[in-house]
Amino acid sequence: MKFTVDREALADAVAWTARSLPARPTAPVLAGLLLEVEASTLKISGFDLEVSTQISIDAAVEQAGKVLVSGRLLADISRALPNMPVTIATDGQKVNLECGTSRFTLLTLSVEDYPKLPDMPQIGGLVDGTLFTTAVAQVAIASGRDETLPALTGIRIEIEGNTLTLAATDRYRLAVREITWDSKVSNVSATALVLGRTLNETAKALTTAQNIELAFSVRDGAVESLVGFSGAGRTTTTRLIDGEFPKYRSLFPETSSTTALIEKSVLLEAVKRVSLVAERNTPIRLAFTSDGLSLEAGTGDEAQASEAIEAQVSGDDVLIAFNPQYLIDGLNAVVGDFVSMAFVSSSKPAVLTGALDAATAADQSYRYLLMPVRISG
Repeated sequence: MKFTVDREALADAVAWTARSLPARPTAPVLAGLLLEVEASTLKISGFDLEVSTQISIDAAVEQAGKVLVSGRLLADISRALPNMPVTIATDGQKVNLECGTSRFTLLTLSVEDYPKLPDMPQIGGLVDGTLFTTAVAQVAIASGRDETLPALTGIRIEIEGNTLTLAATDRYRLAVREITWDSKVSNVSATALVLGRTLNETAKALTTAQNIELAFSVRDGAVESLVGFSGAGRTTTTRLIDGEFPKYRSLFPETSSTTALIEKSVLLEAVKRVSLVAERNTPIRLAFTSDGLSLEAGTGDEAQASEAIEAQVSGDDVLIAFNPQYLIDGLNAVVGDFVSMAFVSSSKPAVLTGALDAATAADQSYRYLLMPVRISG
């Protein structure tokens, strides 16, 4: 095997495929990247038995073939190379890499022991790349990190006709986003639970794709085994989480006793300033009245901070407390210059939605539900 490839294209492709390689592989070959060349194409693949990644780039091929090498080492080397063409060739059980005056020799892993990548399921439809990336990022902030609760580490994908609904929760907040897509399957209705971290990284990697192909197979209203994503010459599959996602829709209140419309950037900066005195896991308090919004943090002998900002408040006065970082995450996620906050009471979750301006109705396609923190005393 021998081929020459653009250094920047190689570094980008290797970095993307290597991102899902396990830090502690259960078998040595799972730490490798499979390089396959034929005609004028280099195909790079990675697979950890859960997530597969594959990308194809142009290459000047002198001799076709395939080889398995350490993925993280190849990623480190290709990133550090000078901006010159890279030639890679096999030499027995070794691989020689040349770029300008730089020379590297890598050991190979057993191609025969490398597992076969899963096939892509049938194509289910197309979704706008930028829209999908934004939607995933908006809900990924609420996916859990506690691996003892695997269902909460996932993002639930609900497929209903031409509507995709993404939802994630860690029990303290819930993020839901609805988007439209071009379904190739008529009257499809199914659900899938994908690891939040994996879906977020996949969506980011496919940002440049004008359209992303979402591929799945459905049986009895559920997506079978795995789901695939493809776009911009990149393909990835991931196995689904086996778990029951909470019935989240009932958590959103049907009515509210208080609503507040606030300029998002003003509120965001105020929360950041006031929370500077808040110790770890200490909430900030927000008082909504007809006069506007007051923010406070710290009590007694602790450092304290307060700030008042303008807000259009309708309904009953509300004094409520939130984890400041969770509030900041929600404010960053809603789209528009203004944020609408709806409350039932100080002990019930608040719902955040975005509005383009003060005169425009809030956009209900993205909702961020935030649990309050009990105010001591």
